[in-house]
Amino acid sequence: ADFTKAIIKPTTELFVRPTRSTHKFAFETFSRRSLPCRQPKPLYNEQTTMAGVEKDPLTFIKEFVSVLLLVFSLIVVHALIIDEQTNLSENVHPALAAVALWGALIWLSMVEGSQASMVGLPPVDIELYRESHPIAAKICERGHKGDNLDRYLMGRQFMVLALVFVINMSGAPIADADVLNLPTPLANCFLKSGLAMILFTCMIGQLNTQVNASHCMLDYLNDHFATFTVWVAMGIEASGLLHASYLIQMIVAKLAGKPVESNEEPRDAFGNICYWGKIVFSCAFLIFAFTVTLSALFDGKTTMWEGVPTVIAVIFFFGLMSVVGMLEGMQIAFFAVAKITEEERNANVWAKWACELLFGNGGRGLPGFMIGRQLCVVSCFFVIARVTTVDIEDDEDNVLGVGDGAQKFFETGLLGALITTIVASIAWQLVAGAFPLTFLGNPITYGLLRICLFLEATGICSGAWALAALHKSIAGFQKDEVYIGTAEERAALGRGDKSGADGAGHVTGFVPAGQENPLYKEKYNPSSYSEQRAMTLTKIAKMRAEIKETEDGDHKESLETHLKLEIEHLKTINTQQEEHEAHEQERLGTGKEYDTEQDEA
Repeated sequence: ADFTKAIIKPTTELFVRPTRSTHKFAFETFSRRSLPCRQPKPLYNEQTTMAGVEKDPLTFIKEFVSVLLLVFSLIVVHALIIDEQTNLSENVHPALAAVALWGALIWLSMVEGSQASMVGLPPVDIELYRESHPIAAKICERGHKGDNLDRYLMGRQFMVLALVFVINMSGAPIADADVLNLPTPLANCFLKSGLAMILFTCMIGQLNTQVNASHCMLDYLNDHFATFTVWVAMGIEASGLLHASYLIQMIVAKLAGKPVESNEEPRDAFGNICYWGKIVFSCAFLIFAFTVTLSALFDGKTTMWEGVPTVIAVIFFFGLMSVVGMLEGMQIAFFAVAKITEEERNANVWAKWACELLFGNGGRGLPGFMIGRQLCVVSCFFVIARVTTVDIEDDEDNVLGVGDGAQKFFETGLLGALITTIVASIAWQLVAGAFPLTFLGNPITYGLLRICLFLEATGICSGAWALAALHKSIAGFQKDEVYIGTAEERAALGRGDKSGADGAGHVTGFVPAGQENPLYKEKYNPSSYSEQRAMTLTKIAKMRAEIKETEDGDHKESLETHLKLEIEHLKTINTQQEEHEAHEQERLGTGKEYDTEQDEA
């Protein structure tokens, strides 16, 4: 009865307007995989935030004000488009600018959300969700094969920059834009500084999808739109446009004294020719992109603000790319040092102070940094887009004297996106992955960390949590534990997550290493399985007693489903013990009985 009051009845009330079929689907999903039953905790209601923590008045005020700022930004951006005061609406048509803006924004949200799923799911056995999420299983089967995850992440990085540049062309105000008769201070704040576009892009296109995808990876990736996005990202990498990154990868690995870990067979002669040919092509195209961009900057033929001296514009360009690079590298370095001891992390006073901010106070600094970092990076992206996008007057000559067709291509801003992707993003991530402690002990790192935490503390992007809750409710997302259990539960059932090995030269921190069940690394102990059986049998006895007493039909059906799951779990414990014992006997010598003294010897 206590078990029922504490577990069964509350969980049946967690869904919004729960139905019998809703619970049955969740339970049957577990039953097919012999996982212990688990129900999701409520993610958002009037007492809780997305993290399930009680929402204090200050948090509520931050979210409310942030949503108001977002609504105001939406009005300002669309008024600019209607009045033809953005680049694309002025040169082409407002309707095209609006379609391009929302198309790029929606695609950006999928790019950001699918990244969380693609990076988070490699350790999980695909067979656990192949039936419940067939599209996600197919994506992961292909996307996690060999070195495809690194390929996807490189292509995805360029997609983010390209989409931000499209959003900038479609919705960013032109010089001297004036809309809605805004007072000068307000116009300077939302128009000239680009705050409206930054809030618009951050909250709708990035943060809200990252919030949901980080906990609902399977549901988010189980979509044909995600399939299309992943294939486009991998196609961009296959084109060779970003292969200069691999040259940087080799240099970084050499400096770190570590080999570049690969999950594929060595390339043959033809493969090497294609591979190095793409690297040469990418390096040549990168040099060409720099030549065009710097030439346009020195000639004053970009969308850079008027009155800024040429030399200052060039310094500004490289300075912003360095800031973006530091922020990208810090993300990789912080996650890397989270896995090492406190003594190793505190290499110097700057590293110690940074760790106190990141991992002190219950570890709240790390997620706070991620939110503030996103705001900083997007702000820099928009400014870089303004600095590098080529734009000439009607009476001016084309950049480098090229034809009109090439000039139109320059004006798309893709050259700036390519430079930023390779030089200001991927390169710094690779360096930070190889030398995380060097990044951590840098005073610039500490300063940027403080700025990011301050931006997050202002709550300016807190509206993303409300958007995430709305998106989750409409899409019907469920937490991954509903379908595949927790990592501990998967390990207890012999379907433990795959471990990772550290390797230099990777954008992601996961390099597949073996797939052995982690439980088999522990010494075989029959009594531990006996304890599990005893606990499960106690649960079964309590549920059978409750089934006899209850008169509620739905409640009784839920209890019977739980009972079936516990019986299946009991069978799994027995099977796992047999497999573990067989594995231990094989380790000690095939056919030999298990001998504690022999193993200890």
